[in-house]
Amino acid sequence: MKTVTIYTDGACSGNPGPGGWGAILEYGGVEKELSGGEKETTNNRMELMGVISALEALKEPCKVELYSDSKYVTDALTLGWAVSWRQNGWRKKDKKPALNPDLWERLLTLCETHQVTCHWVKGHAENPKNNRCDELAVMESQKWKEETIPF
Repeated sequence: MKTVTIYTDGACSGNPGPGGWGAILEYGGVEKELSGGEKETTNNRMELMGVISALEALKEPCKVELYSDSKYVTDALTLGWAVSWRQNGWRKKDKKPALNPDLWERLLTLCETHQVTCHWVKGHAENPKNNRCDELAVMESQKWKEETIPF
């Protein structure tokens, strides 16, 4: 099984508001950048979409070293929260609904195909790949901002 390194980030201007995500995939010295966004979304949805889109880009099952500054994503995967939410009908321990079940379902299905190991990185710090993902995410979110009238 090939080992791929993935960096992801999400951004949102307002929460909810226009958002974007960015991802960098690395394998064998080759890098691929991906990005996208939505007009009306949340930061957490964009964080999830970065990971989902990167995993969906893989053409075969891989070992994945995932680097993200989102504790929402890394903790929910590493600590098993997302699996528990699914087992409990998308309810958290406190019986409140888990947010973003549509995206978590997609991500958990991808995690059944790929062996994903999560690594949390400090955002807006000294990790150049995370910073590049942030740039991609912000660029995408800005595409969705309404054009302002100059008078």
